[in-house]
Amino acid sequence: MLSRKGLIPEDYVLTRLAEDVLQPQPKFKTKARKARFVAKNGACNVAHTNIREQGRFLQDVFTTLVDLRWIHTLVIFTMSFLCSWLLFGMVWWLVAFAHGDLDQKGGDFVPCVTDIHSFSSAFLFSIEVQVTIGFGGRMVTEECLSAIIILIVQNIVGLVINAIMLGCIFMKTAQANRRAETLIFSKHAVVSVRSDRLCLMVRIGDLRKSMIISATVRMQVVRRTSTPEGEVVPLDQIDIHMDNPVGTNGIFLVSPLVICHVIDKTSPLYDLCAGDLLHEELEVIVVLEGVVETTGITTQARTSYVSEEILWGQRFVPTVSEEDGMYAVDYSKFGNTVKVPTPCCSARKLDELGGIAQFKLTNGMSTRGSVRRRRGATLRRSRLESP
Repeated sequence: MLSRKGLIPEDYVLTRLAEDVLQPQPKFKTKARKARFVAKNGACNVAHTNIREQGRFLQDVFTTLVDLRWIHTLVIFTMSFLCSWLLFGMVWWLVAFAHGDLDQKGGDFVPCVTDIHSFSSAFLFSIEVQVTIGFGGRMVTEECLSAIIILIVQNIVGLVINAIMLGCIFMKTAQANRRAETLIFSKHAVVSVRSDRLCLMVRIGDLRKSMIISATVRMQVVRRTSTPEGEVVPLDQIDIHMDNPVGTNGIFLVSPLVICHVIDKTSPLYDLCAGDLLHEELEVIVVLEGVVETTGITTQARTSYVSEEILWGQRFVPTVSEEDGMYAVDYSKFGNTVKVPTPCCSARKLDELGGIAQFKLTNGMSTRGSVRRRRGATLRRSRLESP
């Protein structure tokens, strides 16, 4: 996290860092903010309650252990070894007590386990057996078959505990969401004209040099809908088509990319205009998924944009430049946007008017034309002012 803060200013760090900045509260009463389905850092804002079949979690013990908090995992890790040592220490003490090893006096007496005189020595022998530490003082003899069987059982139990607990610790350390910390999203989504089409765009990037293999991006719109039969769906998840910049389902995430969704007839945003963003309760979820190149583990990064975080009439500024024969990415511009001429009406209204090209002709909306007009006016003004 420290490296991320050094690379990107906090104003443009988007998804994996907290973005709620303390600001003075306005004097007027603001609109109550709708709960997010997915937080900016990718955490799902869903609470599971009234689960009656708790036993299902015990049937998948390994996943349950991995999902636990670190403090709980470390407590279980410690207690599993202590309990097994104490259990087999008691077994070894009972074997020695039953065979009379605790009371043996003569020199010809052969005990089951040498040098066991109390429960403390039996507990120490249990630790030596399970962690394969041999101090040379205590060992199993050929006198008792039960002692040999217990020795084999304890070794097998110790290997199983080691495999489960060490595997759990490894999986918690190398979890895929750790790699997702360096996958970032823009703080805002933008809506503007691109290639004569009204588009919703977000920017994604990867801070590491090790790549994400077979990276794919999915986008969904979560909103409250109702069916013709009157059924209300509070969280209706609608997939929307992504127009990836490389023209395929996979993306080559070696530099920041702008992912575009064309707002057409099949889009759930087809009837949305600039004014609707002020009161529309919708949430756009973006999911970036791929395979980590170094570990081969599938990772997933998520973020969401509510209506207040969608900027109408803006686009992202370029971040890649060529310097000394190589391409350089300026992450300080990662979340920067600039205003561009964009119709405020919905995509449906644009289609009814004949598309973006016809709208430009009717309303005189042209970026290049406005630049030329400004330049022409400047030249005419300079000629008039010149003697």
